Amino acid sequence: MPINGIIKYMHKAFLYRLYPTKKQSTKLGNLLDIARWVYNSALQERRDAWKSHRKSLNYYDQANELKGLREYFPEVAQLNFSATQDMLRRLDKSFKSFFRRIKSGEKAGYPRFKGKDYFHSITFPTYGDGIKLRDGKLYIQNVGLVKIKVHRSLEGEINTVTIKQACGKWYVVFSNKVDIEPLPVSYRQVGIDVGLESFAVTSDGKYIENPHYLKTSQPKLRIAQRKVSRRKKGSNNRRKAVKLLAKQHLKISNQRKDFLHKATNDVIKTYGYIAVENLQIKNMVRNHYLAQSISDAAWGLYLSILSYKAEWAGRTFTKVIPNGTSQICSRCGADVPKSLSTRIHRCPICGLIIHRDYNSSLNILALGRSVWDITWNNSSCVSQEAVCFS
Repeated sequence: MPINGIIKYMHKAFLYRLYPTKKQSTKLGNLLDIARWVYNSALQERRDAWKSHRKSLNYYDQANELKGLREYFPEVAQLNFSATQDMLRRLDKSFKSFFRRIKSGEKAGYPRFKGKDYFHSITFPTYGDGIKLRDGKLYIQNVGLVKIKVHRSLEGEINTVTIKQACGKWYVVFSNKVDIEPLPVSYRQVGIDVGLESFAVTSDGKYIENPHYLKTSQPKLRIAQRKVSRRKKGSNNRRKAVKLLAKQHLKISNQRKDFLHKATNDVIKTYGYIAVENLQIKNMVRNHYLAQSISDAAWGLYLSILSYKAEWAGRTFTKVIPNGTSQICSRCGADVPKSLSTRIHRCPICGLIIHRDYNSSLNILALGRSVWDITWNNSSCVSQEAVCFS
């Protein structure tokens, strides 16, 4: 929250693994089923109200019926009351997004009913109401004390707690309000160009290797996908094969996140000013030849993590318009057109010969330094100092 222009705290998530007993795991699964039933029933009620009476229900209309619902269906009362309210908020948020997309002319996407395989979490809006850490374990209402692996200490004040299931494993996510602790001041500046040949190149000449986690895991994925396709739909064997495939994808996702967090930590600890490209990744993945490689690189997630960590550490983070950063010489500012396959920048005016991505990173830093204007190809606004780097 900004106070006198300075952000004093941020919300931070802490994820821990849960180790419920077989009985507790069954109870947690039942709570998920109840939450899903509440969500789907509320969605059906909204659809019926609109079809029959052209009436649009909101969160408060449905929340007022919760007490009567819990009395009529005693099994619903097994789920914490506040957690049940959160299911209605989740549905209300879906409808608000639906109406917003209609208004903006986007593809609407009416809220859907949730199947068992598409509903994996319950949120307790208030810590201490139905869920609490006690004696080194996590107490969950109508489940009991569940073993939890606290691999790092919790920080700050706990706001909300979410229980979620992924690939047959249970996790808890604490969303905490934590005071910001800026890192020591650094006067070093950097421009970062992300790519496919190298994951990222910095303006001081550092090349970060692209790990290609999806590409290297393709042999295992093909085997897992083949098992799924060969199993009969609806059979137990197919469900087992789907779980194995999901575990493989989860492993890739975890490897990617681990790499991104380590890569962003290095940047945040080293530089006080960070300039990156404002990429339109949704448009970029329309290129079917590069879509999978771009998704595997996860540039969007990298920039998102870098952004919030910069805010957390008190660093300056700037996004610049990427148009032309690879086509202009970072030394003299001359136009040097090149195709995507041309990896070396050769300037015919000043004779500069460097890697294409390195040249881009220098231009990104130069643009980022123009804090009063980040417009490219506008000589009346952008100074020569902002365009050139020498």
